[in-house]
Amino acid sequence: MRLNDLYPFPEERKGRKRVGRGAGSGLGGTSGKGHKGQNARSGGGVRPGFEGGQMPLQRRLPKRGFKNYLFKVTYEVINLDRLLAAFPDQKEITLEDIYSRGLVKSALVKILGEGEVTRPVSIEAFRFSQSAKDKILAAGGEVKELLADEEPATSEE
Repeated sequence: MRLNDLYPFPEERKGRKRVGRGAGSGLGGTSGKGHKGQNARSGGGVRPGFEGGQMPLQRRLPKRGFKNYLFKVTYEVINLDRLLAAFPDQKEITLEDIYSRGLVKSALVKILGEGEVTRPVSIEAFRFSQSAKDKILAAGGEVKELLADEEPATSEE
């Protein structure tokens, strides 16, 4: 059985509404929009949240809490096991290596502690979870934590 074998069959599916195709279709003339008025016009209708001049709900309710979305810093996370699998024989993993391998998309990287570290490795990132730090240091490795406004080191020769 395949997905296209499942019900409903194509002939049982409801077809799209074809408006303005004559009186016999039931949707001719005004094309289901009634007679005149704002909603019958081209581009007509009211904006979302408009309640006919009554104070809209989103303005009637009180605003609460602290909004920090303008200054929120989000990190793209990657686990140790995935990172070490991508660089099996490398002793030093820099941000440039992580970017070039395509493990993350955004600029800010945080390393999480999922997985085991069996060899000493030096890892460079903007943030590390405490468990990731502990595992890297326990294996004899090194943690290089960058500041968010620092640029990753590039090799220009």
